[in-house]
Amino acid sequence: MVSHDAQVNQQFGPTAAAYLSSPVHAQGEDLQRARELFEGSPTARVLDLGCGAGHLSFAIAPQVQSVTAYDLSPQMLAVVAHAAEERGLKNLSTRQGVAESLPFADASFDAACTRFSAHHWSDVPRALAEVRRVLVPGGRLLVIDMCAPESPLLDTHLQTVELLRDVSHVRDFKPSEWRRMLLGAGFDVRAERHWKLRMEFDSWTARMRTPADRKEVIRGLLLGAPAEVRSYYAVEPDASFTPDTMSLEAILVPA
Repeated sequence: MVSHDAQVNQQFGPTAAAYLSSPVHAQGEDLQRARELFEGSPTARVLDLGCGAGHLSFAIAPQVQSVTAYDLSPQMLAVVAHAAEERGLKNLSTRQGVAESLPFADASFDAACTRFSAHHWSDVPRALAEVRRVLVPGGRLLVIDMCAPESPLLDTHLQTVELLRDVSHVRDFKPSEWRRMLLGAGFDVRAERHWKLRMEFDSWTARMRTPADRKEVIRGLLLGAPAEVRSYYAVEPDASFTPDTMSLEAILVPA
């Protein structure tokens, strides 16, 4: 049987180049906000967890001493390393591994961040415990990810279409779940932002090479959903839709 980590690698390795050029991932006010957060931090050592094609690393690197782009997929990391070289980001390095077991010494980083990755992690509380271990006391954590509404009806529909599109999907967590997990890991949430992010159906499914039969099931679920679900997600006639995204800025509370 294939493990979850192997599924993630199988899903994202062959699509690494597509994620580098994806407008959903390469653009966004959240990247500008990340740049602003790290302005005036020239000595900061930053860990980018589940870096994907590296967009968050690229945004932060010019502001800090170093960025370690960390991901499960060697193909993704190869794309990041090549793009960093092209951009002249000599302070950006790559490292392969899983979020739940970080190959770094205690207090190795001043800050950590993750963007559009945590919904693939098999054990977020364990990953956050690892982040706590590798951060210095008072270290910063920035989490950016898709999130689920608090409503069970809306939550269930989102998780269903996400899993059908991508078998490596685990969960888009609710804001309340994120706050609870961060608090449990010893973090104090200082800022929380929410926005909508439109997913154009064809490109959204193409990035994950979703099989044709699953695409039709997803399309049917979105177009045939209850009125309140279609309204909330702004489901369009071609099944494009607009789910929720959030960012959380937190500080590690010294023990």
